[in-house]
Amino acid sequence: MPTIFSKIIAGEIPSYKIAENDKFFAFLDILPLVEGHVLVVPKTETDKFFDVADDYMKEWLLFARPIAKAIETAFDCNRCGVSVVGLEVPHAHMHLVPINTADDLNFNRPKLKLTESEFKAIQERIVSCLSQ
Repeated sequence: MPTIFSKIIAGEIPSYKIAENDKFFAFLDILPLVEGHVLVVPKTETDKFFDVADDYMKEWLLFARPIAKAIETAFDCNRCGVSVVGLEVPHAHMHLVPINTADDLNFNRPKLKLTESEFKAIQERIVSCLSQ
């Protein structure tokens, strides 16, 4: 049975896409810690992050790098933090989150509830910074 991320990648579930290539898909987290929280997932279903094939791991980080830099440009933050928790969905994924302190990556904090227009504005900010 496909994971929710595979359904997002296939377009069966709508998302706020940030970037995509033949192997990876990046989109806004719909329960973000902060504005600008992006998920980056491989298009192949692998449950655990460290079970991802070696060649994919390198390409994954290279795919995520310009997105992280765009997040840093689009939002007032000290840096783009990276987190791999992997408990919510059995499909390897990384979180890219604009942070100012380590506590900004605390997944026990309440998540933001944003409107569709807020998500679209955030998506536009990051995507526009990707093309710079």
